[in-house]
Amino acid sequence: MAKQYSSTRRQFVKAAGTAAAAFSIVPRNVLGGEGNTAPSEKLNHACIGAGGMGTGDLVNIQNHKRTQIVAICDVDRNALNTLAARAPGARLYTDWREMFAKEGDKIDSVNVTVPDHMHAMITLAALESGKHVYCQKPLCHDVAECRAVATAAKKSGKITQLGTQAASGFGDQMAVQYLRNGVLGRIKKVVACSNRPGAESLRAEGPRPDRTDPVPEALEWNLWLSTAPERPFVNGIYHPGKWRGWQDFGTSWLGDIGCHVFDFWWKGLDLKAPKSVIAKVQQSWLDSPERRADTWPQSQHITWTFDGNKASGGKDFTVEWFDGRMFPSEEYQVLAKAAGLKSFTAEGAMVIGEEGAMIVPNASGPRFSPSDKFKGIARPKPVRRNHYHHYVDACLGGEKTESFFEQAGPMTESILLGTVAARVPDTELQWDAEKMDITNVPEARKYLSRTYRKGW
Repeated sequence: MAKQYSSTRRQFVKAAGTAAAAFSIVPRNVLGGEGNTAPSEKLNHACIGAGGMGTGDLVNIQNHKRTQIVAICDVDRNALNTLAARAPGARLYTDWREMFAKEGDKIDSVNVTVPDHMHAMITLAALESGKHVYCQKPLCHDVAECRAVATAAKKSGKITQLGTQAASGFGDQMAVQYLRNGVLGRIKKVVACSNRPGAESLRAEGPRPDRTDPVPEALEWNLWLSTAPERPFVNGIYHPGKWRGWQDFGTSWLGDIGCHVFDFWWKGLDLKAPKSVIAKVQQSWLDSPERRADTWPQSQHITWTFDGNKASGGKDFTVEWFDGRMFPSEEYQVLAKAAGLKSFTAEGAMVIGEEGAMIVPNASGPRFSPSDKFKGIARPKPVRRNHYHHYVDACLGGEKTESFFEQAGPMTESILLGTVAARVPDTELQWDAEKMDITNVPEARKYLSRTYRKGW
């Protein structure tokens, strides 16, 4: 295992009047030098994260005929060995720092498919060492990390792609074009939700168990925790399944799914940042100090307000998000039925304008309400793309990716600002994006960043 390293360079993202958020970057001499550009023949790719979505990410990237998987890293040797069978000859590691140190000039690209709390550190280190990066959603765990990653990506000039696969799909691309073409007239509101059946089982209810279980022999628990506070291992609570529901590691159901559902309308309406956000959460979580200290709400309704822009005719408008057991109201169900749907989808977004509404179920095509009114509308003809292959093509000299970090960063910042609001519910937070500051509620500022565990 690689040694813990001490920071020799820090990248700071400062919010006016708040504490700075610092990010340790692995020194270049540890990472193997400046890094190299992708060869014209093959993209030498390393996978960081073998469990869960790590399998899908490896397979999809590997399926590109000009990709070679040269290394795989995971803190769980069982997951590592299972995935290694799909890439014979790939060199195996449990510590991404050791992999970078030993493979530095042999790797052109990495995917970061690990719990949210490690996205920023690994991604920043990869960019610093000259690697292209495909990072799973959400881009980061904290607002300040998103700003740092987007800034570093722009400075590096490397190819980046957020794991919002539907963004490259036909349905989302059509929806973006419809919005850019102004088919709905002046935009009045956006409503998004993720209320998929059975999702409750994936959310951590809490409070934290008062016990410690033996760490499985195959798991490097200290590496799994990494930047997060030290916690005892408990079977079935964090690894591999429910970490998303804990504040230390995940970013709530909003952080998990929001990047998928936000992407098309964020682009189509040319949004930059909200000016305020407020959250309502389930009462049982609100009434439990133990749960509020450790877990995310299992149900929430969050509302962002955006300054008026061209799409809204200069008028301010709101974006609402519902998840868990908080559902869009009946007025939105009526609009969905007028689009020929049985109800407002369990997961998706509705954009409401003066001329009607457009509903896009997640990873599906747009539907209009009322359907008869939009029958003659000109249909966009976007290019069909594979999100992963588009990334590989870009690394090898092709056109820019669909969800590059400079674009996805501000969107993810805004989503994560919703998780900040959930921790101070029923309080409208005024947001100054340029200064990265919550201007009216000083106690909420501490949730924009976090202190990494000693040694990280």
